Amino acid sequence: MNLTPSHTSILVIIPAFNEARAIRRVINDVPDMVDEIVVVNNASTDETADNARAAGATVVREPNQGYGYACLRGIEYARGKQPDVIVFLDGDYSDHPDEMTRLLGPILDDEADFVVGSRIRGDAEPGAMRPQARIGNRLACALMRWIWGVGYTDLGPFRAIRFQDLLALDMQDQTFGWTIEMQIKAAEAGLRIREVPVSYRKRVGVSKITGTLSGTMKASAKILWTIARFALRRGRNVPGASTAATRHRSTRESAVG
Repeated sequence: MNLTPSHTSILVIIPAFNEARAIRRVINDVPDMVDEIVVVNNASTDETADNARAAGATVVREPNQGYGYACLRGIEYARGKQPDVIVFLDGDYSDHPDEMTRLLGPILDDEADFVVGSRIRGDAEPGAMRPQARIGNRLACALMRWIWGVGYTDLGPFRAIRFQDLLALDMQDQTFGWTIEMQIKAAEAGLRIREVPVSYRKRVGVSKITGTLSGTMKASAKILWTIARFALRRGRNVPGASTAATRHRSTRESAVG
């Protein structure tokens, strides 16, 4: 497997809200094969942006607080760069950036279009995933398996996707439904999906979602609402990810052929 083909450009997007203590470590552990690291400063009130720049990352600003807002801002930046592959990971050092080759390998070997790092299948440090996160993951993945027939085990934030396929998915969610929207749309679009095991450790600082009762409840409600919304529209003649992603993939395969 050649993980550094000269024709493949890789851009990393890291949404970050008050991650000043962790962001340098995250950036420093990203493999050299990556062309650019973009930290989306999501309304931070600490030194996140300054520390990210000092570590060599590009910093863009997203004043609207929300995980989806930050990811969408990163995608808008990426449009100007047109990378081949986008990698998303968190800025709290809970993911292991040095394991990025596990996610990129299936894409660079042309075996997958979308790869999710599964903390459930991997080595999660005791206490890194709170019980409410594990329960929520299990329920959401069971529902996706039942409705869409796709065998996800995790909604992990560490993920890689071909950029043109990502654009075709037409991502919309601005908050807690971002990860599951991408996974549902990828399944509906017929993308080649792969899960790979990844390690997971206790984050630096306090979680903005599972670290509070209100955050957990809001995230859970949004995830379930997102599943219900996409399930109810199944079978309707709704233009969206499937047609666009199939077109992008067919164009790419024709070019290769």
